[in-house]
Amino acid sequence: MTESQRYQRLIDSARKISPPCCAVAHPCDTSSLGSAVEAAELGLFRPILVGPRKKIEAVACDNGLDISGFECIDTPHSHASAERAVECVQSAQASLLMKGSLHTDELMHAVLKHRGGLRTERRISHVFIMDVPNYPELLFITDAAINIFPDLETKADIVQNAIDLHHGLALGTPRVAILSAVEQVSGKIPGTIEAAALCKMAERGQITGGSLDGPLALDNAISPEAAEIKGIRSDVAGRAQILVVPDLEAGNMLAKNLTFLGGASAAGIVLGARVPIVLTSRADSRSTKLASCAVASLYADHLARLRMGLSKEGKDE
Repeated sequence: MTESQRYQRLIDSARKISPPCCAVAHPCDTSSLGSAVEAAELGLFRPILVGPRKKIEAVACDNGLDISGFECIDTPHSHASAERAVECVQSAQASLLMKGSLHTDELMHAVLKHRGGLRTERRISHVFIMDVPNYPELLFITDAAINIFPDLETKADIVQNAIDLHHGLALGTPRVAILSAVEQVSGKIPGTIEAAALCKMAERGQITGGSLDGPLALDNAISPEAAEIKGIRSDVAGRAQILVVPDLEAGNMLAKNLTFLGGASAAGIVLGARVPIVLTSRADSRSTKLASCAVASLYADHLARLRMGLSKEGKDE
């Protein structure tokens, strides 16, 4: 399946659900406003534009974007835009949050506030939904954007967030590889010990919904031949769908390596908050931006169904 087909399947699925409202924080450049408008035109969500009205209208006018049908909440600057967008979620006016042209740290500061933010008991983390040429299915990589040096408890939440997303996208029970440099547990490499602990946590029901194995080196996680040569036999080895990296640096380098050397595309969202959060970049391709919006919309719909006790998880699998 080609990149356009894989991401298009996500977009097509999102177009079949009732489009949720998305608070778009400070869409004051062509990239962010254009993405929000196109997502709305495709029926992925209904945007609430939160930012300086005159700036937003000027960008729309300069780029021929029709925003006449969208609600616009006027704010004086980017900090206020982030705060007001979060308030839209708190008041249930929106069930999605999307970053505009403000800095990611500015938006996440409003999300993570102890009072007035969007925290839950789960640690917030980021997941790349990567379309890698010559790999048979979408590949999740986590966490390559939020948690720098996660401890064991944080890694457990990172794993659970990714598993929940996999189910929320109706992709079935995921095979989760906990990555390290080697596949044997070694006291000299702390990440291998944490990988083994995460697998034991899954056995004891502290992490649910996925099949875990680790530590696994990258080749043993994604290559059946490499796993066979090393004599590693499990449901996960050589066929991983979620790659859990030891720290942000490793994850960031892995994702960028796949993108710039392997020709992969990297959609992504932030999980663990009260609603999914879309963090697009001006460097993202059109299909990647729309795929990120589609993933967030699908997952928001899944969360809403869970709250209402109407999840179709069993049917989807």
